[in-house]
Amino acid sequence: MTTQTPVAPVHEDAHQAHHGHSHGHEAGHGTFKSYMTGFVLSVILTAIPFWLVMGDVFESKIMTVSLIMFLGAIQIVVHMVYFLHMNTRSEGGWTIMALIFTIVIVFIALSGSLWVMHHLNTNMMPMSPEMMKNMP
Repeated sequence: MTTQTPVAPVHEDAHQAHHGHSHGHEAGHGTFKSYMTGFVLSVILTAIPFWLVMGDVFESKIMTVSLIMFLGAIQIVVHMVYFLHMNTRSEGGWTIMALIFTIVIVFIALSGSLWVMHHLNTNMMPMSPEMMKNMP
């Protein structure tokens, strides 16, 4: 008759739970290929606006600024997808909901600020050049 000593079972699930790999987060860590793709896209999206400004590509400043802002918005998305690993599956979709809420709040703050500044500018008393000279 042999006596067997009980051995504590080693479970993969316990090991993963201990190291934080299975907290219900479906967002995986990026691979080297995904990080390099994000890096290359970021460099390209930075170089294009630099070229637009330094090369004086468009006659219209509004066109240049609009294109730079559009490329900046694309770069934000690239950073969120490739470096922050944001998608609809991570955290049960709550990261996307938080992002949408943040965008709405920022839009309200910016549009409200522009609206207030525009109305302050149009409703201020006009100043003549003589009044400007008398100001301290």
